[in-house]
Amino acid sequence: MDGKMNQNLMNLIKRVHGLVEKPDIEKYRQSQDYIGAILSSARDIVYKEVNIEGMYGEWVGVSRAHMKKYVILHCHGGGYSTGSCLYARTLTSKLAASTSMDVLCFNYRLAPEHPYPAAPEDAMKAWNYLMLLGYGARDVILTGDSAGGNLALSLMLRLKQEGRLLPRGLVLMSPWTDLTSSGESFLEKAELDPVLTNAYIDSMIKAYAPGEELTDPRISPLFGDFTGFPPVYIQVGENEILLSDSARLHQAFVEANVPVRMDIFPGMWHVFQMSPMKAARTAMDKNAEFIYDICR
Repeated sequence: MDGKMNQNLMNLIKRVHGLVEKPDIEKYRQSQDYIGAILSSARDIVYKEVNIEGMYGEWVGVSRAHMKKYVILHCHGGGYSTGSCLYARTLTSKLAASTSMDVLCFNYRLAPEHPYPAAPEDAMKAWNYLMLLGYGARDVILTGDSAGGNLALSLMLRLKQEGRLLPRGLVLMSPWTDLTSSGESFLEKAELDPVLTNAYIDSMIKAYAPGEELTDPRISPLFGDFTGFPPVYIQVGENEILLSDSARLHQAFVEANVPVRMDIFPGMWHVFQMSPMKAARTAMDKNAEFIYDICR
């Protein structure tokens, strides 16, 4: 990719992830949806709206014959303050296309209007919806990007705590796992990260978990007990301030004897998989390979 095109893409990505300078959160959410719609206009993908106990959900699937036994439940990113099914189409349409599986995404309530624990409550609602449809826990692959990675982990920890069956596997793209921001990459990558800033992360934390204990595993899953978790695959960009959130999570899974793999993509940024470029396609192919492996 040439320099100018790369710069244009970075400007678009920055608009997608949003920076602190945008005080009007409603406008910002709309521009995210707009970009999501532009970047995900695939011809062979079908979108179907569903109502999950009053919460908007969306099925994303390919219009050709495809796998019906397994299903993907995707938790979208956006710092818990932005993001939606429409915005997430940049990933859900690629997940559906690369795996030939149906993907369910859902619009969980957003901060600051709905801080913690609104999002985890809504994630559980989406999980229960799939169970009521007749899927078994082992028929579901849970995926999440950024704050959605946090939400996916939080859901897993809650299912485990309640003694319920866990999904077949977990795919995390640039997961945000530590809201105490204690990882080294918050300082080491601050100059390199083209998308996220520490100020942006701080503002998201204040909106989502005001007055909460940030080391609580339901808020910072990095500090959770992962014993008994199913296989996990983590992808992260080399140049993001959240690199430590993935690296330390990987280590925690290793220590808990969970089958885990992590790929660090050279020169890449936060949730680069959304972008229309070769590295993103490679990453999505790897996600599909992992999903096929665990579904054998």
